[in-house]
Amino acid sequence: MQERVLIVDDHQIFRQGLKFLLERQQMQVVGEAADGRAAVQLARELNPDAVIMDIGMPDMNGIEATRQLVNTNPRTKVVALSMHADRRFAGEMLKAGAKAYIVKDGAIDELTSAIREVMNDRVYLSPRIAQTVVEGYVHDESHRQRSAFERLSPREREVLQLMAEGKATKEIARDLHVSVKTVETHRRQIMEKLQLFSVAELTKYAIREGLTSVEA
Repeated sequence: MQERVLIVDDHQIFRQGLKFLLERQQMQVVGEAADGRAAVQLARELNPDAVIMDIGMPDMNGIEATRQLVNTNPRTKVVALSMHADRRFAGEMLKAGAKAYIVKDGAIDELTSAIREVMNDRVYLSPRIAQTVVEGYVHDESHRQRSAFERLSPREREVLQLMAEGKATKEIARDLHVSVKTVETHRRQIMEKLQLFSVAELTKYAIREGLTSVEA
């Protein structure tokens, strides 16, 4: 039986190339999405076996999308496919519910192996990232700076990403289906929690924390 796969990445050429390679590996690509919000919606509609999820995407990043997708589609397995060989990103994706983390410079054979591993209820980590992830859990990290995923609520992270991407308050309210007043409240709470009080500072923070792929 062919695995039914949804590809999520904001680069169309990459999605098309990946679709071609996966289909040669006897996998069925049932859909594509260019951002996390569209991915969550498509996953609800298509109910794929696996979702290949990029991290740095506009509108909603892959970590937030994974969190929402796993809550609504617990049977679907998320395979993170990222350019970041960084234990922070890997750790946050695993906490969000991803079952595999692959670095983009790997081979297609590794990706297909990861998909088949997670379909058998196993976790897969790229060798490049596995050691650093293990070290992060083994060593005492009590003195490390808390990440945005620990300091901000899921809704605050969504608002911060959209702010960093240049969206106005009314646009954010429309995208998130909330009132302008609610967005303003979230923005004030974000600034107070982070002690950052300008859009420039917040944008730099959002990029550094992996909430958005917008270039500074």
